[in-house]
Amino acid sequence: MTNQQLSELIYPSLAHSADEYEAMYPARKLPEGAKVTRLGPSPTGFIHLGNLYGAFVDERLAHQSNGVFFLRIEDTDDKRYVENAVETIITSLEFFDIKFDEGATLTGDIGDYGDYTQSKRGDIYQAFAKKLISEGKAYPCFLSEEEIFDIRNRQEAEKLTPGIYGEWSRYRDWEGNDALAAEIESKIKAGEPFVVRMRSKGTPNLSAEETPRHTVIDAIRGELSVPDNFQDIVILKQTGIPTYHFAHVVDDHLMRTTHVVRGEEWLPSLPIHVELFEDLGWELPIYCHTAQLMKVGEDGNKRKLSKRLDPELSLDFYRSEGYHPVAVREYLLTILNSNYEEWRAENPDSPVDDFEFTTEKMSSSGALFDLNKLNDVSKNALLHIDAKELASWLRSWSDEFAPEFGYVFEDMDYLAEILDLGRHDARPRADLVYARQIMDFISYFFDESFKIEDEYPAEAAADASEILSRYLDSYDHSDDNEQWFNKIREMATEMGYAAKPKDFKKNPNDYKGHVGHVSTVIRIALMGRAQSPDVWAIQQLMGEDKVRARLEAAVKEN
Repeated sequence: MTNQQLSELIYPSLAHSADEYEAMYPARKLPEGAKVTRLGPSPTGFIHLGNLYGAFVDERLAHQSNGVFFLRIEDTDDKRYVENAVETIITSLEFFDIKFDEGATLTGDIGDYGDYTQSKRGDIYQAFAKKLISEGKAYPCFLSEEEIFDIRNRQEAEKLTPGIYGEWSRYRDWEGNDALAAEIESKIKAGEPFVVRMRSKGTPNLSAEETPRHTVIDAIRGELSVPDNFQDIVILKQTGIPTYHFAHVVDDHLMRTTHVVRGEEWLPSLPIHVELFEDLGWELPIYCHTAQLMKVGEDGNKRKLSKRLDPELSLDFYRSEGYHPVAVREYLLTILNSNYEEWRAENPDSPVDDFEFTTEKMSSSGALFDLNKLNDVSKNALLHIDAKELASWLRSWSDEFAPEFGYVFEDMDYLAEILDLGRHDARPRADLVYARQIMDFISYFFDESFKIEDEYPAEAAADASEILSRYLDSYDHSDDNEQWFNKIREMATEMGYAAKPKDFKKNPNDYKGHVGHVSTVIRIALMGRAQSPDVWAIQQLMGEDKVRARLEAAVKEN
């Protein structure tokens, strides 16, 4: 039996040959230098910040070069598959404004290089496995789990690297062994289950000095020295489903991927992937192994973001809290490229896509994620979004994640005015961070969510009722800001309060308090809190009727 005969015995009637698939997926007609990137999440029900982090790299590399960015669903690990996870992946990425040129969508594939779901590409993987078998580069392996367990125990006893390779694989070297060839043929014809293994060319258990090495250029890490692989890894499981190793190699070649962005946890697998590309006679794509996302733990030390410990690892956290995609994009670029913050300082009003992203400026030693810094970046990012646009975005967020805030959106013009408050001052207020925080921040504008949260300042608490009554009697909604404050100052001095805080600080025994304590009483009656934007401006937005109603209610309560 020859290798060709073995391949025909295993796969006698495939729809297409490997050569035919090559013709079906031709080289892309793109401008010189255009990059083709892909995001390949697994539908495990958990899409995390690392996926988004990598997606931004993919998107920038492709779109800055007039290339193609596509979404491929890598669902070959059927044991981890979660129902509706694909929908979660697609909607989560859409929320953060990740735009694919082709790939899987909620309504079907877009593009000429699909299917874009690996579980639907079984015939393709089998065609290339058949090619490798016919060339003696892969073979069927009938080892049972018990046999593999026994092999591992013997290897450990001999202090050898565990795995199926060399002499430890009894089905590897069947050529020239008529008895073994006959046994394999008999097992195949009897329908016995088997996996397909790559027949590695590497020599097992050499010392580090003896092991041959390859040079691979990583776009982030530079020149990598990669050792030969000697493991006969499984490329097709007993079910015919490929492993990640084989599926991504075949798909990245046929889909003409030029740059593969993935986490550094895949670095140990690089020797396998190098050998697979060589065995199939294909050019290796440019790998971009990103650094792990880290955070500073409670002990002050850096650690990897954890699914169990850190809710902020999940994209659901950012969607549910309502972080605007512009803010998240801004922040991720600060940790993706070391020169981004300098560029942003020099170009405060430029769209983020004007920034020239490069893999050379990416860290290879760990990217530090800081939620507090994200919040600071978000404050500034939201300042550059038109208030009406922001109001519309908040409504769409509320519809999906917080319908209880529906009353906020009954008057969209009113909401836009609220959101615009203080944003055009000489020193613009940056109070808005993310949707839930914004809903809380503006809650006092709406009777449905207004509540008294703070206590009156101790210096003026005893006079609260009189302060509010006097203020209500003198209130004129047509007063400008200066007239309004002069009335408060006059009332404060009449009641024994200092007209200026510094006067009270200098002579505390001469006054009950200062004008700031008096105005805080008014602020709390109207807004329910001691800190807020300018009271006069808020009153103008609320309207005279609401202002008077709030003051009258506060007088009655005091």
